[in-house]
Amino acid sequence: MHILLVATYELGQQPGSIGAAAAHLRREGHDVRAIDVSVQPWDPVLAEWADEVAFSVPMHTATRLARDLARTIDRPTRCFGLYASQCADFASPVDWDEAAMPARDLLPPLDEYARLAIEGEHRLVGSVLASRGCSHRCRHCPVPVVFDGRVQRLDEGVVLADLAQLVAAGAQHITFGDPDFLNAPPHSLRIVRAMHERFPELTFDCTVKVEHVLRHRDGWAEFAASGCVFVVSAFESVDNTTLERLDKGHAAADAATATRILREHGIDVRPSFLPFTPWTTHDDVVALLDFVHEHDLVGSVDPVQYTVRLLLPEGSLLLAHPDMAPHVGEWSAERSSYQWASIDPEMDTLQLRLSALVEQLTADGADDLAIYAAVRTAAGAPPVDLSHVTTGRPRLTESWFCCAEPTETQLRGLTTATTTRGD
Repeated sequence: MHILLVATYELGQQPGSIGAAAAHLRREGHDVRAIDVSVQPWDPVLAEWADEVAFSVPMHTATRLARDLARTIDRPTRCFGLYASQCADFASPVDWDEAAMPARDLLPPLDEYARLAIEGEHRLVGSVLASRGCSHRCRHCPVPVVFDGRVQRLDEGVVLADLAQLVAAGAQHITFGDPDFLNAPPHSLRIVRAMHERFPELTFDCTVKVEHVLRHRDGWAEFAASGCVFVVSAFESVDNTTLERLDKGHAAADAATATRILREHGIDVRPSFLPFTPWTTHDDVVALLDFVHEHDLVGSVDPVQYTVRLLLPEGSLLLAHPDMAPHVGEWSAERSSYQWASIDPEMDTLQLRLSALVEQLTADGADDLAIYAAVRTAAGAPPVDLSHVTTGRPRLTESWFCCAEPTETQLRGLTTATTTRGD
């Protein structure tokens, strides 16, 4: 059978999920081709070649983009990945072996994707998984809906072999895309040690919960020595009541401690935030901006994080929380989420205003410091002294966030790719 695999958006990373699915299908004897429309123009001829078209849907934004593209395809469609169960209106979910060694020969080269900005240069980035799932059940996260607290450790030999093929393809930095890299600390540490032994010049980043940063504080020295340059951590809010509603497992003070612990070992932290929830007040927005300034995080926060709005996908654990009930509206199949309204309507307006502001300033090339200052002004936060803000911290050139409504820039990405194809 001829099967076309399609990636629509995977956070600016080469879609390893497509490579793993291709490897699985090849073993089954199928003829496979692949396209990533986040970096390649859509080619309808590929769909005409295919007997089936299968979309990778690892996140909400990818799902919405896949739904739009599927409407233009006159072929049976399937979907696979974290959001597959939410695609029944346009595709049949399948559970392929995503733990297989990815067939990256089908994918665009690494220089088409996000890079590591560090020390005045941009380095090629490869993305791998050491595990799938998560042992935690944060109520706003889509992962527990599927994995229910389970963690699947991927074979260490497969992970290291994939790292080797990424290095051979030019990767100088690795992003571990696990929902939490320290769900299984011995497993992750073995991979880090083996990676550093084989590729000592390779740097890496990973995603780790605040509580895990604190719990495994004795391990960060070895991570730093092995090439860890930053850690993504879901701080989410500086309001402890909101953190309890989300079942995050940490308080705002813990996020400050985690920042200090990582920086003591020369590792930066790149926080993700969820500033707009049904319970957000104006004081909450100002408090978050103050927290960022107080802990010298202005140069560590992707500006989109100031605008993130809670996403309520199908099956969200947050839907069962009694504090959510007064705010939840109708299900939107088009948006693949439940709609909700804030306790303070002015916060819904502020979120839209800040989102438009950040997108415009980012498009204009403004730096993080200028955007932060503009956000403070637009949010009505008192001015602060920005003369001592640390800039130039290591970061990926694609902003990272999830559990959120997609930005207009992301939703326009597919339209741009499909309309710029040369004839």
